[in-house]
Amino acid sequence: MTYVDGFVAAVPTANREKFRKHAEDAAVVFKEYGALKVVECWGDDVPEGKVTSFSMAVQRKPDESVIFSWILWPSKEVRNEAMPKLMEDPRLSPETNPMPFDGKRVIFGGFEILIER
Repeated sequence: MTYVDGFVAAVPTANREKFRKHAEDAAVVFKEYGALKVVECWGDDVPEGKVTSFSMAVQRKPDESVIFSWILWPSKEVRNEAMPKLMEDPRLSPETNPMPFDGKRVIFGGFEILIER
């Protein structure tokens, strides 16, 4: 059964193209290690909430945009086997592919798919 890793983050709006390059380079590596699909989305209709919201969750600043991303894996097992390799791959190191955003404010998690149509 397929498995999904999901991410939400705040990226400085001025870094949109840097983020695109960072994400494109990383997607190549994720796919080499078994990911079926890597999707990166730039928020353009992300409402502010009163109790919760994407913006509040990532402590978005006025000069930042919210990104929403996911990686589709063939299974949780494939994802679990890939993760240590991804963490060691020099192409994903901060020196080679620096994150153009504050990594401390990224929300992430792994998800089992309940419905897929």
